[in-house]
Amino acid sequence: MAERIMLDVSEVTKTYRLGRIQVPALRGVTLGIRPGEMVAIMGPSGSGKSTLMNILGCLDRPTGGAYRLDGEEVGKKSDRDLAAIRNRKIGFIFQSFNLLPQLTALENVELPLIYRGLASRERRERAEAALVRLGLKERLRHSPRELSGGQQQRVAIARAVAARPEVILADEPTGNLDSRAGEEILAVFQELHGEGITLVMVTHDLNVARHCERVLRLADGHIVSDERVRPEERLLAREVLATLPAAEEGVNGQ
Repeated sequence: MAERIMLDVSEVTKTYRLGRIQVPALRGVTLGIRPGEMVAIMGPSGSGKSTLMNILGCLDRPTGGAYRLDGEEVGKKSDRDLAAIRNRKIGFIFQSFNLLPQLTALENVELPLIYRGLASRERRERAEAALVRLGLKERLRHSPRELSGGQQQRVAIARAVAARPEVILADEPTGNLDSRAGEEILAVFQELHGEGITLVMVTHDLNVARHCERVLRLADGHIVSDERVRPEERLLAREVLATLPAAEEGVNGQ
């Protein structure tokens, strides 16, 4: 029986047109990510990592090649079909949090569940459970401006987790956070990975990447290396947190 591949990219190219000029962003990328893997993508600006993440997240289509998400060819789907696939299978976490300032933490987490057609009671229960898990039981009705950067990122993670996706894509999720808040977020990611969620994360920070089990490096639209992190070199966020100064409020609300 063939091994199941969750994210299957085969000879994918992506070219953008700027007037009469064609700008290649991806040049024949081939990549397979199995269910439950935790993978970091690294590379300098202009390497193609954001373009690759957009294609993996069904936010963009490849110019050439094929992309299969859990066995389904999605590279040539319509915008409507791609939106349905994103809503069903993928959770997104961004460096800038992307929370709506006029909504409470609870309402921000509930919002994507509306598009899934869930009943009001189930939406509320899922959103509350996700926020409580992320240590935000006392912040359910706070607006984003009343939360720290670390708390806002936890709301963003709760929003992704509440939808129960098979894949989480995170773009520089610790980039705007201090060391402890960032490590707390990585601890949550490692917990989600332990539960079998496929997690792909873009980062510029090698120490962040070492929390993953696999690191890809891109340059000039190519994958130039694909390496497993040796167990003795992998960073475990809970162990790192134990070495950092205590904060007034950690990820468990302590």
